[in-house]
Amino acid sequence: MATTGLKDKIPPNNQDAEIATLGALLLDTDALGTVVHYLRPEDFYRTAHQRIYQAILSLFEKNEAIDLITLTEELKNQNLLETCGGAAYVSRLTSAVPTSANVRYYAQIVQDCSIRRNLARIASSIVSDSFDDTREVRLIIEEAERQIFEITDKQHTGTFQPAKEIVSRTIEAIEKLYHTKDAYIGIPSGFSELDTLTSGFQNSEFIVIGARPSVGKTALALTMAANMAIHNKFPVGFFTLEMSSMALMQRMLASEARIRSNSLRSGFLKPSDFHKLTEAASKIYEAPLYIEDTPSLRLLDLRALARRMRHQFNVAIIFIDYLTLITSENRELARHEQIAEISRSLKALARELDIPVVALSQVRRESEGKQPNLADLRESGSIEQDADVVIFLHRERLAGDSQEELPRNIETDLIVAKQRNGPVGNLKIAFIPEYTKFENLAKGS
Repeated sequence: MATTGLKDKIPPNNQDAEIATLGALLLDTDALGTVVHYLRPEDFYRTAHQRIYQAILSLFEKNEAIDLITLTEELKNQNLLETCGGAAYVSRLTSAVPTSANVRYYAQIVQDCSIRRNLARIASSIVSDSFDDTREVRLIIEEAERQIFEITDKQHTGTFQPAKEIVSRTIEAIEKLYHTKDAYIGIPSGFSELDTLTSGFQNSEFIVIGARPSVGKTALALTMAANMAIHNKFPVGFFTLEMSSMALMQRMLASEARIRSNSLRSGFLKPSDFHKLTEAASKIYEAPLYIEDTPSLRLLDLRALARRMRHQFNVAIIFIDYLTLITSENRELARHEQIAEISRSLKALARELDIPVVALSQVRRESEGKQPNLADLRESGSIEQDADVVIFLHRERLAGDSQEELPRNIETDLIVAKQRNGPVGNLKIAFIPEYTKFENLAKGS
């Protein structure tokens, strides 16, 4: 029982692994390239080891040799040598490990212990907050998720891959496509010309759809989501920050049932409309579509919810309507810096979840009346830089006070202004205002 109590009181750590890691770095400077992927100074349990590792990193940053002499001198210059056990302790590090060959293994042990300590700290904090009646339960859960995902984000587990491994996997993927004869290697949007140009939306890509207000960004995203989830059964996550989930669903029902959206909102429906509405509702009911409608959603919460959607429902693509409504974690930054942070984070999210992330964005007022270009993306040039694909919607505004006064099909430009791994070009699609949806333009139109 005494042993169990002692184990409970001492945070997880492995002194032998910490010493072996530091010793390996002194034996072989090249080993640092492996270790930095796993460890930061705070990952070491013993303070002396944290300071020694930080001194090694300082030497590396100054492009100086890393050995017993230079390390001892660096610690001495920082007045840290004695607190680290003196020159005698530093010199003993190399005798603890005969070779640097297993340095990755040692570093992973140190990292695992660090993660366990952080999890124990978070768990203790959760217990403490749970007994605090002044804290809201929602805020406790939110903070716990933030801290846990922060641990995940801090892990650096990337490793170099030899070309022979990458080329083998690439050939296998090409052979699979050859045998399956799939038209697209990504997720098809349902718009044939766009899918031919892009081969569908690709995993890990950050895709931006931009347009002026009331041109149809949300309608296009909803049409794409319906094509994917309802008609092709791809699990889709949809973040709607501008309208409620019920308003979004009304739009989707009108689009799928081909009922005038105004009639659906007002309730002036014909008896025949109810049959079409029931059929559409049945299709949507069976669709793997997951909607989140929290307004002013924080960036951190969006990332957490996206991870949960991916883990729980295996969503294949995520739509965000729209980018500039996401709330940055750092309100003190200038607005363009906040948007840059959000843009970088969404690109990182696409890479992390290995799925396409599609975000809608407004374009500058100056683009009114002309075809928008990359410079018209609103608030920050970093959206243009981070995005793998940028698509603009453009059409001339048409006069008309009601849907009856508008043409049945409105020709709309779909402009692929950027595609990191493919061609760009201008396409045509049709907007159907009475159903608030887009369709492929009929041949010969």
